[in-house]
Amino acid sequence: MQSCVVLIGYIYRPILNMMCFVGADHCVWYGECDPSEKVPDKKYNCNYTGPPQPLIPEGYELLTELCPDLNYGDRAICCNVDQLRTLKGSLQLPLQFLSRCPACYFNLMTLFCELTCSPHQSQFMNATLFNGNNVLEVQYYIGQRFADGKNLKYFCLLVTTANRSHILGNKCNVKALSLLCGKDASQCNATNWIQYLFDINNGQTPFSIVPKFSDAPLGGFNPMNNHTYNCTEGLEDGSGPCSCQDCTPACGPKPVPPPLPPPWTILGMDAMVVIMWVSYMAFLLIFVGFVVGAWCYRKRTIMSEYGPILDSNSPLSLNSDDPDQVNASCCERLGERFENSMRVVFSCWGSFCVRHPLLVILGSIILVAVSSGGLVYMRITTDPVELWSSPSSQARKEKDYFDNHFGPFFRTTQLIITTPLNHPDMYSPYFPGPDVPFKTILTKDILHQVLDLQLDIENIVATFKGENVTLKDICLAPLAPYNNNCTILSVLNYFQNSHEALDRTIGDEFFVYADYHSHFLYCVSAPASLNDTTPLHDPCLGTFGGPVFPWLALGGYDETNYNNATALVITFPLNNYKDDDEHKGKAMAWEKEFIHFMKHYRHPNLTVSFSSERSIEDEIDRESNSDISTIIMSYAIMFIYISLALGHIQSCERILVDSKVSLGIAGILIVLSSVSSSLGLFSYFGMPLTLIVIEVIPFLVLAVGVDNIFIIVQTYQRDERMPQEELHQQIGRILGDVAPSMFLSSFSETVAFFLGALSNMPAVRTFSLFAGLAIFIDFLLQISCFVSLLGLDAKRQEGNRLDILCCVKLADGQETKTDGCLFKFFKKIYAPFVLKEWVRPVIVAVFVGMLSFSIAVVNKVEVGLDQKLSMPDDSYVLDYFKNLSEYLHTGAPVYFVVEDGLDYRSLEGQNAVCGGVGCNNNSLVQQVYTASEISNYTTIGFTPSSWLDDYFDWVKPQSTCCRFYNSTGAFCNASVVDPSCVHCREMSTEGKKRPTGDEFMRFLPMFLSDNPNPKCGKGGHAAYASAVDLVKNKTDVGASYFMTYHTILKESSDYINALKMARALAQNISAAVGHNVFAYSVFYVFYEQYLTITYDTALNLGVSLLAIFVVTTILLGLELWSAVLVSCTIAMILVNMFGVMWLWSISLNAVSLVNLVMSCGISVEFCSHIVRAFTISVKSSRVERAEEALAHMGSSVFSGITLTKFGGILILALSTSQIFQVFYFRMYLAIVLLGAAHGLIFLPVLLSYIGQYI
Repeated sequence: MQSCVVLIGYIYRPILNMMCFVGADHCVWYGECDPSEKVPDKKYNCNYTGPPQPLIPEGYELLTELCPDLNYGDRAICCNVDQLRTLKGSLQLPLQFLSRCPACYFNLMTLFCELTCSPHQSQFMNATLFNGNNVLEVQYYIGQRFADGKNLKYFCLLVTTANRSHILGNKCNVKALSLLCGKDASQCNATNWIQYLFDINNGQTPFSIVPKFSDAPLGGFNPMNNHTYNCTEGLEDGSGPCSCQDCTPACGPKPVPPPLPPPWTILGMDAMVVIMWVSYMAFLLIFVGFVVGAWCYRKRTIMSEYGPILDSNSPLSLNSDDPDQVNASCCERLGERFENSMRVVFSCWGSFCVRHPLLVILGSIILVAVSSGGLVYMRITTDPVELWSSPSSQARKEKDYFDNHFGPFFRTTQLIITTPLNHPDMYSPYFPGPDVPFKTILTKDILHQVLDLQLDIENIVATFKGENVTLKDICLAPLAPYNNNCTILSVLNYFQNSHEALDRTIGDEFFVYADYHSHFLYCVSAPASLNDTTPLHDPCLGTFGGPVFPWLALGGYDETNYNNATALVITFPLNNYKDDDEHKGKAMAWEKEFIHFMKHYRHPNLTVSFSSERSIEDEIDRESNSDISTIIMSYAIMFIYISLALGHIQSCERILVDSKVSLGIAGILIVLSSVSSSLGLFSYFGMPLTLIVIEVIPFLVLAVGVDNIFIIVQTYQRDERMPQEELHQQIGRILGDVAPSMFLSSFSETVAFFLGALSNMPAVRTFSLFAGLAIFIDFLLQISCFVSLLGLDAKRQEGNRLDILCCVKLADGQETKTDGCLFKFFKKIYAPFVLKEWVRPVIVAVFVGMLSFSIAVVNKVEVGLDQKLSMPDDSYVLDYFKNLSEYLHTGAPVYFVVEDGLDYRSLEGQNAVCGGVGCNNNSLVQQVYTASEISNYTTIGFTPSSWLDDYFDWVKPQSTCCRFYNSTGAFCNASVVDPSCVHCREMSTEGKKRPTGDEFMRFLPMFLSDNPNPKCGKGGHAAYASAVDLVKNKTDVGASYFMTYHTILKESSDYINALKMARALAQNISAAVGHNVFAYSVFYVFYEQYLTITYDTALNLGVSLLAIFVVTTILLGLELWSAVLVSCTIAMILVNMFGVMWLWSISLNAVSLVNLVMSCGISVEFCSHIVRAFTISVKSSRVERAEEALAHMGSSVFSGITLTKFGGILILALSTSQIFQVFYFRMYLAIVLLGAAHGLIFLPVLLSYIGQYI
C-alpha cells in the first residue's frame, strides 16, 4: 500500500487520501510552508496525512488561550506552534469585536480551532488542491445545526462593536457583522458569514476554504457539529452570559414607548373651543337679559342713565368740591387726603419749575450727563449663551462643567451638496447579486467634482494678525502628533481624498471585479475597515485615522440604502478654545475666508449650501446693521409727528407762533436722555446691554413719555387761566391735576418692570431692569425739565415770538383759545357714540367674544424660536437650514456625563456604568442602549460609545493591545515587534477578569494614549482621550462621558423634546447608578428656556399685573374696584395678545416674552389715565363720568400713543429681517391696536356699567 502511495500520490492526491485512510482519524495538514500568493505575510499549511502530533511545551500557553477544548492528554493535534501563532494573529480582529460576548467568541473559536488543529480533521475536512507540499484549498464540512444554531445564526450576528467616530474622537456602535461579514449586518446570516470568513478574497485568508453545510454525512465526511453556547449562558471557564445589547434574549421584551396622550376633546371637537364657545353663549344670554331688564326698568320709571356731557372748558370737574359727599368711609377719606396731597405737591413743584427754569434745566442736564457717562463702560452682549441662558440655570452649569473637564464643543464648518442633474448609475456586481442603483450625486464624475471643491477648501489660506492660517492650523486632528491629518467627514475619505484612489479599478477585458462602487458599498457597511476585502484591498478608514459613518456624510437616503443618497455632507470639525482669543481668532479668520470662498463658488453640476460656526452670528450682525436704516426711519416719522402734533394752530397768521416744534424736539430729547441715563447707570455697575434692550426700550419709553407729554401740553392748551393767576401758578395747577395720573402709570410700569427682573432669563431680566429705570427717569425729567421748558415756551407764545426762531417777534395780536379738532371729535362725536345705550352692549359682546377666542387658543401658541427667523431674507444660511432639515439623518451628539466621584476601580462602580458581560441590566450604557431601541420616542439614535467596555476588551490577556516593555514598564504599541514587550495581564482565570483597584488605573493611561492600528483596533487615544478626565496625577478617574447621537431634529419642538427626553433618561440613570449623571448637547443651553417658558411667562405677567393692581390701588386713593378694572382690562389685552400670536404664527420665546412684558407696561398708559379721569369725575352717573373721562383723556392718549406709534410701526414692515417683521412689526402693531381698542373703546363702556360709585 505504501508503494501505491509513492506511485500514484502526485497524480491524484485527493482520491489517494480517501482510499488509504477511510475510517481512520488523521490530519489534513501540519505546519506551515511557503508564503501565500494572496496574503504574502501569511503562509500555506503543509500537506500532511499522518496522525496528530503532540504539541511542544512552547505552545501550551497558546493552546490554552485559543483552543482550551484541545488542551488535554498529550495534546496531540494537527497544528504546530507556528500555526497557533498564525491563528492568534488572524483572530485578533474578531477577538476585539466579539469578545464582548464570550459565548459568541467561543463559538467562533470552535469553528477555527476545529479547522486548524482538530485531531479529527479527516472526519470533516478534505484537501482538494495542492501546489507541491502547499495546501491551496480545503473543503470544510460543517453541520447545518452548528451553522444555523440559534447562537450563530441569530445571537452572535447581533453583537455590536464600537467603531470610532472621530468627530470628537468618540465612538458610535455598529453591528460587528458589518465588519466580519463584508456587508450590512441586516443582510448577513450564518452561512454567508462563514463563507465570507473563509473567502480567499477577504484579504485575511491565505488559501481557499470551501464550507459545505450538512447535518448528514456527505461524501464520506461527517460534518463538524460541536456544541455551541447560547449567548445567555455562561462558559465553563467562569465567563458570564452576554449583555443585553450583545444578546437580544438577555434584554427581555423590547421596550414599548408610552402612547401619546389623546387630545382633549368634547364631542370630537377641541375641548377649549367647546368650553369657551358655551361660556361665551351663556355670557351673552345673561348679559342681554340684564341689559334688556335694565332698559325696561328705566323706561318704566321714566329714567335715563344717559345725559349730555357738560360743556366746560375745564379738563375735569373734580376741581370743585362735592358738597354731597357725606358718610365717607375711612378709606375714602384717606384716599381723598392722599389725592389732595399729591395735587398740592405737584402743583408747588410745577410752579417752582416754571419760576426757576434755568436751575431746573441745568440741573437736569448735569444729572443726565453724569448718568450717561457710564456709557463709556458700556458693553453689548451678542453671545447667545449669555443672552438666553442664566449662569445659574441647569444647562449653563452643565455646559460649564463639560467645558472645564473635557474642553468646549468643537466648531463646525459644513457643506450640503446636491446636484441638479438626473443621471443615475446602475452598478452590476461581479459576484452574483442584484444590480445596485447609484443616484447622480454618487456617480464618479460628480464625486471628482466634489473632491476638487473639498481640496480647494483644504487649501484656503486666511490671515490673522499678519500670519497665514490654514485648515491644518485649526482643524481637529485626533491622532496628533502621530497623524496630523485633519478630520474631514466626507465620503471622499473612503477614497483617502484622492482622485487616483477614486479611479482605481480591478478587472480584465471582460469584467470589472472591483471599482469605486464596490468600495463604497463595503465602506458604508464597515467604515472602520482597513481592508475592503474586494480585489482593491483599499482602506475605508479616513486619512485622519478614524471612520466616516455614512449617516454623517450622506443625506436623502432611505433606511440604510446609502446608494440612494441624494446629498453629500462634508463636515470640517475645527478645534474650539476656552478663554483663548488668539486661537479662536485664527479659527474665525479661516471661517471668514471660507465663507467668502463659498459665496463666490459656482459650478453648473453642484448646488452647495454651507455654514460655519460664525455664520449665524455674522448674519445677525449683518441683519442688525441692515435694519438700522429702517429703525431710524421709524423713529424719524415718530419724531416728526410729535414735533408737529403738539402745536395747536389758532390761525394761519399765528402758525409760526402756535407751533411747538422746539418743545416737541425737547420732549424727544428728554425721552432719549432717560434711555441713555438708564443705560449709563447700569453700565457703571458692569451690567451688559443686549440688542433687545437697544431696539425695544426706546420704543417703550417713547410710547410712555410721549403720552405724558401730550397730556401735559394738551391740558395746558385747553385750560383757561383764572383771574389773578400767573403763568407759573396755572402750569402748577395743571401739573397738580395731571401729574398724579402720570405718576400712576409711570410708577406702575416701573414697579412691574423691576419685578419682571425676577425672571431667570438674562435677556428678559436685563430688559426689565433697563426699562423700569428708564421709565422712571423719564417721568422725573418730564415733571421737571419738560415743565420748565413748557413754561418758557408758553412765555414765548404769549410774547408772540416765533417757534425755533424765538428772537423774532410778531406784532401783538389777540390770542384766542379754541379746542383742537381731535378733542372736539372725541368730545362731540366719538365719546357720545361709544356710550350710546345700544352701542355699549355691542362693544361688550365683541370684546368678550375676542377674549373667549383668545382663551380658547392660548394653549395652542407654539413654543420656541425657528432659527430661520433670525436670518435676513437673503441669507445663505437659510438654504443651509432648509437642506439640513431635508437631507440629514442624524442629530447632534449627546453626552451622558458621569460627574467625578464614581469609583471605577470597584466592580460595583464598573457594573453601574458598563454595558458588557457582568454589567448591571440598568447600567448607564444599558439604559441608553434601551432608549435607542425606541428612538422615535426617546430621540436617542444609537447605542452609546463606552470607553469602559472598550478598555476591558483592550486589556484582556487574549488581546495583543495591552503590552509594556518588560525592562521599563512603558507602554508598547501592538504594532511594535520587540521580544521585551510582554502582555499586561497573564493568561489565567484571574487575568481574564476585569482589572480592579490599582491595576485598573495602571493600564488606563496606556489605553487612552494608544492609537488604533490593524493589530489593535481598540486603542483609545483618538476615541477617548478627551472623554476621561484623569485626576490626581493620573491615578484616578474624575469625570467621564459616554457619547451617542440624537435622531434628526428639525423644528424647535423637536429640540425641546430631545432635551426633555435626555434629561429624563439621565435622571433614571442617576437613580440606578447612585451617582449624578447629566445629559449634555451643544443646543441644550439655548433650548432649556423653553422647558419653563410657559411658567416664566405666567409668572412675569402675573407679577406685573399684581404690581399694577397694588400701585393703582394706592395712587387712586385706595380705589380698590377701579384698580381691579384696570388690572382686568390689561389682563384682557395680554390674553388677546396670545390670540393674535396664534393667528399670526408668532411663537412664544424670550423675544415675544419681552414684548408681552412691554405690552403690559404700555397697556397701563392706555388704561390708567382714563380710569383716573373717571375716578375723579363728579358727574352724576357712570355714563357721564365715563364720557367725560373719554373726551378729555381719550384724545391725548390717542394722539400721544396710538398715532405716534402707528406710523413708526408701519415702517417696520419694510424690514428685510424676518425677526423684525414677526416679533416687532406684528407684535408692536397688535400691542398698539389692542391697547387703543381696550383703552378707548372697551374700558369706558366697562366703567359705564360697573365703574366705581362716587
